[in-house]
Amino acid sequence: MLAKTYGCAVYGVNAFLITIEVSVGQGQYFFMVGLPDSAVKESQQRVETALRHIGCRMPRTKVVVNLAPADIRKEGSAYDLPIALGILAASEQLYGEALSQYVIMGELALDGTLRPVKGVLPIAIEARKNGFKGFILPKENASEAAIVNNLDVIGVENLREAVDFLENRLTIEPLTSDTRETFFNNQSDYEADFSNVQGQENIKRALEIAAAGGHNVIMIGPPGAGKTMLAKRLPSILPPLTLQEALETTKIHSVAGKLGGAGSLIARRPFRSPHHTISDAALVGGGGIPQPGEISLSHNGVLFLDELPEFKRTVLEVMRQPLEERKVVISRTRQTVEFPANFMLIASMNPCPCGYYNHPEKECVCGPGVVQRYLSKISGPLLDRIDLHVEVTPVSFDEMTANRRSEGSAQIRERVIAARHRQTQRFENQRGVYANAMMPPEMVKEVCAIDGTGKTLLKQAMERLNLSARAYDRILKVARTIADLADNDIIRTEHLAEAIQYRSLDRENWAGD
Repeated sequence: MLAKTYGCAVYGVNAFLITIEVSVGQGQYFFMVGLPDSAVKESQQRVETALRHIGCRMPRTKVVVNLAPADIRKEGSAYDLPIALGILAASEQLYGEALSQYVIMGELALDGTLRPVKGVLPIAIEARKNGFKGFILPKENASEAAIVNNLDVIGVENLREAVDFLENRLTIEPLTSDTRETFFNNQSDYEADFSNVQGQENIKRALEIAAAGGHNVIMIGPPGAGKTMLAKRLPSILPPLTLQEALETTKIHSVAGKLGGAGSLIARRPFRSPHHTISDAALVGGGGIPQPGEISLSHNGVLFLDELPEFKRTVLEVMRQPLEERKVVISRTRQTVEFPANFMLIASMNPCPCGYYNHPEKECVCGPGVVQRYLSKISGPLLDRIDLHVEVTPVSFDEMTANRRSEGSAQIRERVIAARHRQTQRFENQRGVYANAMMPPEMVKEVCAIDGTGKTLLKQAMERLNLSARAYDRILKVARTIADLADNDIIRTEHLAEAIQYRSLDRENWAGD
């Protein structure tokens, strides 16, 4: 007899429908075809033991399991449950007519209980798209799938519950979730706030500009100056996620298995801070069936690279294309997978190996040329994609012990949202451009026009401060953002002057050479 069940394979951040065809007939042996990997092939032992544990039998005749389409590789243990139910239906041990109405996924333990799987959210979206009535899956994943409306999400704890539900011997109410209410209630829930930061007003200003225009930032300063503390507070002043952005972000984290027990949309912009020993593949993504890396997990949020020169050169260089195109394309022999990677890069570094070059109190002990060699670990093309270079100095004792409370993240965020609103209106007819940092060079000339006085100032700055040519567009973009924060339609001289000071590393004599 032939039976069919339905599951999904996840590639990139999207799922594709897989039909599990099971034939039980004359002959012997168990065959599994359709490009299964080792984990899928091993499901025979898990399924057989689980069936025996719930009082069912594994057919001792010929069993053929086909995972269609057969030219797409199937990976992982999530096909256990649909294979087990297909075998029961094909061997006439299950008479559930509703089997074809559900997408089914889940990993079986040997006693028949179900373990959670990855990529549930894109699978639920694909199930609804293909008109299925519902989605049967492990109970631990049910809250994640319930994000998708108009789909019956049936969470089961074991194989016996799934069988009884399909044969109408057990009633399981579909899990529902008020996704929007939960999402909006958690949007402003941040542990770190700028009100707890004493001093560093110039750095706060730079981060406000970065948040308002989507600009990348590098902070240079000695150990203990507060670079990491300030970076961790940046998400608290970014504009709230839209529902579409939240769905994109949640799908990526679902595919990577990073949601844990969370059963709702990610409400806060992600903040990822990988260690400097990270590999190329872990940063951009990879694997036989590619999985998202740190830059994709930072999508719509912040990627923080602490101690930037300590990262391997190859790791830093693989970021160049994603920073420009805001996506990652990973090619394999059989497929090409695209992950979104629209993130803000925030980097921090010491000015030299000892950490005290240009320190107001402590003396640098690095030898001649050491500072320049240390800075040269960051390539020019990567530095070219960082808009703001900010020098961080230690906070004085008086500032540290002051009783006054600093401006909170909520007040800064209001100004950032207002500036982003201006940009949204400005770029409403430009596809793929949402913030000033995304402007292509040809648009900069039109949007960032400056008057004669501004041109004179910029020319003098580039000549006197020995700024490199690559700083020109970056200065104009940052000046446009500063003007947006000031609610001005034109870039004034003071906006341009402030933008110029954020190009420290472009000065040819910054490191004393």
